[in-house]
Amino acid sequence: MTDLRWQRSHHVQLLRFTTCGSVDDGKSTLIGRLLHDSKSILEDQYDALKQASLMRGESEINLANLTDGLRAEREQGITIDVAYRYFATARRRFIVADSPGHVQYTRNMVTGASTSSLALILVDARYGVIEQTRRHSIIASLLGIPHLVLCVNKMDLVNFSQSVFEDIRQDFIRFSTRLKIKDVTIIPMSALHGDGVVDPSPNLSWYLGEPLLPFLESVHIARDLNMDDPRFPVQWVIHTQSTRSGHFRAFAGQIASGVFKVGDTVLVLPAGRYSTIKAIQLMDRCLPLAYAPMSVSLILDDEIDISRGDMIVSTENLPHMSKEVQAMVCWMDTTPLRVGKKYLIKHTTHSTKAMVYLLHHRININNLVEEETPVLHLNEIGRVTLRAATPLLYDRYQRNRNLGGFILIDESTYATVGAALCEEPTKIAPSPEHTDYSI
Repeated sequence: MTDLRWQRSHHVQLLRFTTCGSVDDGKSTLIGRLLHDSKSILEDQYDALKQASLMRGESEINLANLTDGLRAEREQGITIDVAYRYFATARRRFIVADSPGHVQYTRNMVTGASTSSLALILVDARYGVIEQTRRHSIIASLLGIPHLVLCVNKMDLVNFSQSVFEDIRQDFIRFSTRLKIKDVTIIPMSALHGDGVVDPSPNLSWYLGEPLLPFLESVHIARDLNMDDPRFPVQWVIHTQSTRSGHFRAFAGQIASGVFKVGDTVLVLPAGRYSTIKAIQLMDRCLPLAYAPMSVSLILDDEIDISRGDMIVSTENLPHMSKEVQAMVCWMDTTPLRVGKKYLIKHTTHSTKAMVYLLHHRININNLVEEETPVLHLNEIGRVTLRAATPLLYDRYQRNRNLGGFILIDESTYATVGAALCEEPTKIAPSPEHTDYSI
């Protein structure tokens, strides 16, 4: 039975996607429609939803209430927090993050999008591409999301006009050429009535592409995982003493990227020791190879001092290793980020202290203009250089999302205050704002 579940999980792919857009563009309604039309709502949930809609005097069942879980969200009719929902079809499993559209909740959108392979950005067909559309598209680009779907919603309110859709499509295509997104798809729909969401609609007979759900089931995501850079952050060291097999140590964790095979020569960082993979274990089975994002245990030929936070990598393909890292930071705290301020860094399984060495600029995420600033405020995104107490082992985020991101933690409250995306290292001049560089 365990083998059968393992095989199923590897044949039915999981797609994580996030929804974003301006307020009242219909994000929560669209997710509710996907859940409803894919038969992912239980009967008692549907009855409760129907009763709640009747109590509010709504003429139709409000599918948005499936994801607007907070009382404040239901009362205001907006999304505030990130709501995660799971559903599945015969072809694929899905985890969807319903992200808020308000400017003041940018940090929540970053949280929802950070693990997503695809972003659904909704626009109201009556208004077309607006500032929030561009803002969310730019954030999706900065976060390295490889697939973007622009959902032109509420087509029923413009009489399903093809010319209105074409104008919006051309406007967004002109804008999207500035983004670092590999794949952009534009789909017309009416989430409220279900046109273009699951099945083709006679109201959209002029649209020759797939409806949204068939597209989500078929979009190619296998290449989105980095299989070129073998990276294994050690999470746990397992000591085993057996009269039959003797004493050995195994190193447990989740493969961040790449493929590891029995017999591979590997390098343990930061110690710089070489060894060979003797065995790969998954629960009670031995595997000839393992790949991201599998959680396994590696057994090496040599006795090497390895602990949590160390990393096992390919000898032919090394990550950057430095105490100094440049990164794009989305600031998530009411207390601004300042040069000279010290924080804790949590990167894969490694934690260390760090200090803000330089604040290069803030990114205006409405137009991608770089602006000079002495601080980063809540929901702002900027480029910084951090100096850590111990070396960080990382890849550029755009190349390897699993190894290229980390969080900043306040030392006194242990609250997460920033999400960072690593960049390619370059030489940095000394900071004129701060001269005490001790961590």
